[in-house]
Amino acid sequence: MSPGVRRAGAGQGAAAAVQLLVTLSFLPSVVEAQVTGVLDDCLCDIDSIDNFNTFKIFPKIKKLQERDYFRYYKVNLKRPCPFWAEDGHCSIKDCHVEPCPESKIPVGIKAGNSNKYSKVANNTKELEDCEQASKLGAINSTLSNQSKEAFIDWARYDDSQDHFCELDDERSPAAQYVDLLLNPERYTGYKGSSAWRVWNSIYEENCFKPRSVYRPLNPLAPSRGEDDGESFYTWLEGLCLEKRVFYKLISGLHASINLHLCANYLLEETWGKPSWGPNMKEFKRRFDPVETKGEGPRRLKNLYFLYLIELRALSKVAPYFERSIVDLYTGNVQEDADTKTLLLNIFQDTKSFPMHFDEKSMFAGDKKGAKSLKMRKEEFRLHFKNISRIMDCVGCDKCRLWGKLQTQGLGTALKILFSEKEIQKLPENSPSKGFQLTRQEIVALLNAFGRLSTSIRELQNFKVLLQHSRDTSTVWWERGTLRCHCI
Repeated sequence: MSPGVRRAGAGQGAAAAVQLLVTLSFLPSVVEAQVTGVLDDCLCDIDSIDNFNTFKIFPKIKKLQERDYFRYYKVNLKRPCPFWAEDGHCSIKDCHVEPCPESKIPVGIKAGNSNKYSKVANNTKELEDCEQASKLGAINSTLSNQSKEAFIDWARYDDSQDHFCELDDERSPAAQYVDLLLNPERYTGYKGSSAWRVWNSIYEENCFKPRSVYRPLNPLAPSRGEDDGESFYTWLEGLCLEKRVFYKLISGLHASINLHLCANYLLEETWGKPSWGPNMKEFKRRFDPVETKGEGPRRLKNLYFLYLIELRALSKVAPYFERSIVDLYTGNVQEDADTKTLLLNIFQDTKSFPMHFDEKSMFAGDKKGAKSLKMRKEEFRLHFKNISRIMDCVGCDKCRLWGKLQTQGLGTALKILFSEKEIQKLPENSPSKGFQLTRQEIVALLNAFGRLSTSIRELQNFKVLLQHSRDTSTVWWERGTLRCHCI
């Protein structure tokens, strides 16, 4: 490398350092944002969630996501948008999703139908033949007739009435396995009218909101988004609990996705090698209370609320995985055993959390109102299912991949929370007709929760960046005038 090039590189590095210090100096208002205290509609405080996630959940869920069973996700990224002609495109090449060759997929994963995640359900006369074992007839012949009938019922079981998501048909030629570790969620340059239309459709058409009520910062509002959102939140507080929860879940998911983009931003690209890292200026643009007119802290609180909902779902579904029939089968006996041990360990942690959201407070009522409650629950389910269909309208493949996965993960969590009675009746050694999870749902559930855990961890990383800056905000922090669970 010539001296001129080295000097140019050094100059770029210095400029980047200066830019970092400049952007950090903009952040005192973010620190002052009171993202703290007890969350609305539950009895849990943010500080407890931060500590629980940092010391118990995050290290383990990160390891789980690296296991073969959870790193390969089958998805159809070619389904057409059912609502409009999508014309969006990514501005950089990193939007592309690299599918995984069949030869790289563990033999136990690609065998059979989507419900085959246990060793018994995947058992064939020879492991190398399992790619062709697409029917249940490949079950070990030593099984009793009763067990065979149970597996047949399992294969035929269609719980579409319980699904909160529009599931991809894994048998479709367009469905491909994706290695999630090789296709991480990060900033792709996908923005503008195409991205805005997706989120606008989600909020305006599916969050139970009348057209006369405008959400904060909506550029189409008569005030052009200049109001402080008080009229919107007055309307929101007047809703029943279920509809408030619905909005908070969508807002929390949106906040989590935005955090991932801020934390894994394309900072620069030199000699064809991209450099990814946290972008403080982008973080401020999306969450600073001044720039967002107080909306940023509300969005971050909704992220914590979403975390609680999915945490509760994991604690509730633990009995499903504790059964001996569930092996998380990939074909690697030792890894499968280690993966299940790790997963059960995570479930034990989720059950130990002392301040869970009480899902029984939703759709509560007496027997006289049973019909009305059923209609409200169905309305809730159909609205969320429609949002999962909107994910096929995302114009960026990588954004679509992670949008579909995280939406399906949340949908699976909701399915779990509304299936408590069925989970309690699960048989120990045979499949259940009343409640099932496909492998696709299992992978989405744990990876979606992993994304939320990472989001909360990234908030702590942004705090560390602030602590290491040399401006007065660091002094405020060290003096203890701001509690550590503030952003």
